[in-house]
Amino acid sequence: MKEHDSAHVDAKHSHTEGPHHSHTHTKSVLNRLSRAIGHLTAVRGMVEEGRDCTEVLMQLAAVRSAINKTSEVILKDHLDHCIVDAIHSGDMDAIKELNRAIELIMKG
Repeated sequence: MKEHDSAHVDAKHSHTEGPHHSHTHTKSVLNRLSRAIGHLTAVRGMVEEGRDCTEVLMQLAAVRSAINKTSEVILKDHLDHCIVDAIHSGDMDAIKELNRAIELIMKG
């Protein structure tokens, strides 16, 4: 398993009930992910067509920016809901999990 895969598997959400929970911005996140996937598919087409490398790199930067913004929305939602709940219940493991997630995001 890759390092980031094991971090994901190890990050059990003890501050949530069960393996699934919803957040305020789920629809927005799903829309952002769909757009990023569509854009990335277009970039793949550009590579297949042999488009200019600079143009491909610029489009990849746009995809990265969209993914980073999606991460930001998820992070804010996580702080507003999961982490607030975890602090109220005394679940300090949630803070450790958040720190690990932030480290992985920052490695980008």
